[in-house]
Amino acid sequence: MHKAPDFEAKLCEPAQFERRIAALRRPLVFTNGVFDILHRGHVTYLAQARALGASLVLAVNSDASARRLGKGADRPINRLEDRAAVLAALQAVDLVTWFDDDTPLALILACRPDVLVKGGDWKPEAIVGAREVIAWGGAVHAIAFQFERSTTATLDRIRAGKPL
Repeated sequence: MHKAPDFEAKLCEPAQFERRIAALRRPLVFTNGVFDILHRGHVTYLAQARALGASLVLAVNSDASARRLGKGADRPINRLEDRAAVLAALQAVDLVTWFDDDTPLALILACRPDVLVKGGDWKPEAIVGAREVIAWGGAVHAIAFQFERSTTATLDRIRAGKPL
């Protein structure tokens, strides 16, 4: 029998979220997304988000939640369990949980992050939870993309038979 890799301890069932959050160092940074096929843009963004605090919590859209975003009938390509495990293996990430709702607002309210972060394609005032985080004295950031990468664009190139 093999021992589970250490990173699997970063995976957090939603039912355990509030208890696990209490053990993390503050300031706490929260972000969320689908993170379907991990690429350089994702990992750079997550490292930059982590640099804004002492702990980074990542909430991942469930498969059903991701499908409702309208990215395509075959998305996500990778199942939630696989996406969460790959994200948990990243050094920048301290805890990975998931949500089935259309937004992560319930998780944001449960953990009361000090910093709420999304990618540069979001205006800070449009980020779900921004009003609440600002109301309790937190900060909201939209991190500019350093690498123009997208899972959708990558899949489009693959399907069209174009080189990466």
